[in-house]
Amino acid sequence: MQTLLLQLSALPRRAKQLVLLAADLVVLPGLFWLAHAMRLDNFSPDVLPQVPSWPLWIGLLGVGALALSGVYRAVVRAFDEKLLHDLIMAVSAVVAILFALALARMVFLPRTVPFMFGFFMFLWVWLSRSGIRWMVRKMVQHQSGVRRVAIYGAGAAGRQLLAALRASNEYHAVAFFDDALGMSGTTVLGLRVYAGKDFGRLHQQLLLDEVLIALPSASRSRRSEVINRLEPYKVHVRSLPGFTQLVGGEVSISDIRDVDIVDLLGRDAVPPSAELLQKDIAGKCVLVTGAGGSIGAELCRQVLKHNPSRLLLWELSEFALYAVDQELKVVAGNVQVIPVLGSVLHEERMASVMSHYGVSTVYHAAAYKHVPLVEWNPFEGIMNNAFGTLRAAKAAVRAGVSTFVLISTDKAVRPTNVMGASKRLAELALQALAAEPDMKTRFCMVRFGNVLGSSGSVVPLFRAQIAKGGPVTVTHPEVTRYFMTIPEASQLVIQAGAMGAGGDVFVLDMGESVRIVDLARKMIRLSGMTVREPGEPDGDIEIAYSGLRPGEKLYEELLIGSNVSGTSHPRIMRAMENHLPLPEYEDLMLSLREMARAYDVVSLKATLARVVEGYSPDMTVMGLITPIDVTPDPDAPNVVPFARREGNPAQ
Repeated sequence: MQTLLLQLSALPRRAKQLVLLAADLVVLPGLFWLAHAMRLDNFSPDVLPQVPSWPLWIGLLGVGALALSGVYRAVVRAFDEKLLHDLIMAVSAVVAILFALALARMVFLPRTVPFMFGFFMFLWVWLSRSGIRWMVRKMVQHQSGVRRVAIYGAGAAGRQLLAALRASNEYHAVAFFDDALGMSGTTVLGLRVYAGKDFGRLHQQLLLDEVLIALPSASRSRRSEVINRLEPYKVHVRSLPGFTQLVGGEVSISDIRDVDIVDLLGRDAVPPSAELLQKDIAGKCVLVTGAGGSIGAELCRQVLKHNPSRLLLWELSEFALYAVDQELKVVAGNVQVIPVLGSVLHEERMASVMSHYGVSTVYHAAAYKHVPLVEWNPFEGIMNNAFGTLRAAKAAVRAGVSTFVLISTDKAVRPTNVMGASKRLAELALQALAAEPDMKTRFCMVRFGNVLGSSGSVVPLFRAQIAKGGPVTVTHPEVTRYFMTIPEASQLVIQAGAMGAGGDVFVLDMGESVRIVDLARKMIRLSGMTVREPGEPDGDIEIAYSGLRPGEKLYEELLIGSNVSGTSHPRIMRAMENHLPLPEYEDLMLSLREMARAYDVVSLKATLARVVEGYSPDMTVMGLITPIDVTPDPDAPNVVPFARREGNPAQ
């Protein structure tokens, strides 16, 4: 029997339809006979004596109605309300035709028989399909090791998700969990609903492999509360995204994804101010540098939502520029999107492009941001981040740009690495220009921490390591970082830029900092695994500490001093910080350029330590080609030229 069913389930769709049609053609005449026998209380009834071959005609009538109503087009494994509707229409048509024949007395047919036959016909079709579906699913589940899942959230999304799961051979839904008052103890679509607070007591009893969170309309804090409740237990936790990310508001199996790290942070975004978002964008020509990067691309998406006259994409990477250009042109509507391949170091070309297109607002996101890479390539970082910002800003002044916003970083505050110091130099460039008399371009900078989902983000790295069975690598048990989503950060950047008066340093409120090892533990547990650590030698995934990378800090800061004030936005603060006059800043940059020509990393770090407040250089990493015979600064006894270090990868 099992082999036969599996063979039938493997048939082409058309063959399956023919098998069901043949079965109905055989069974329906028998049901018509049974209706007569029960009505006449005689198991040898004279059925339609005036109609020769009546079984064939009754079979054709029933099968024809089922075919015309679309019952045979339905997929047996995907029972839904449409199948029920189509079946009722077919049965009603058959009953109506037979009843009309009975009333017309064209044949001998008791008037109750059509209704009894319709009832039997409905039961046969519904129960036969249900039975086939149940048996096939049981056999497939037995062979494939189906996962037992619970759905957290018994609302509309949870019910849609249950319907999708029931059409799948991979999952077996066993229960709902819900925190709504009055839901506990009820039954929804055949599944018992339990109170969320009882999960710890019931998850082993229900033999759960996975929990699917179906709360797409819940706030981040609410989703975080649910996740924290589920985290301690050895079950894989996944979720549906927000309603805005569901295609057409409908739920499908493909919508299920790993828990979003944003939900772990549990901080709700502040609704943006439409006035601030539009102030520097609506009806204006906007240029975004670094448009192909994570933050630059999101800035472009946000800009397009507020109807600029034009959007210029400035990007050094040809592939990144092509990718973002193709994406944005699909959603740009009437806005002209212009891709520009170029470096921010080309001041003349930038000024020419800005003047030609009448650029009004610049969001400067172009930068090298990976700390260890810039530490090994310090002058490339200084040239791109500091010189690139200075030249882009001067180009903006020459072109009469109204607003220039720099995307900065928390690593610019008391930096321990060249990348952070280079971003502080970029800030100083804008502050120096803003302080010039009669400056018409409004400069400001926005400083924030890590953004989730950007290139090099720790979250996708952890997910990949967990999928491979570990270990999950963390640099230090005490390292902490601030996190924010890319869309939220981009919206805040645009709003902060609209509030700038000139030379402002805006700092985003990133919420509480997160211990990276705690984040790793949460991600492991929510994957349905345990952490292997002292006291838990049988855990599934080990957390390995690799040590701080060159130039990396244990924790990041957002403010250099304490002179900070609020703004009209609860998540944006304004910092008042010291800066250099423009002539002094330009002399500094000239000296840095000479150091770059000589690749003098020792002098570079010594100079940065003098001009960047709080900079604490890592003198054990001196770039990739520092000469062997370099003489360390006597005030920096730990200098080790790269070529002399053990394990030199260049050798």
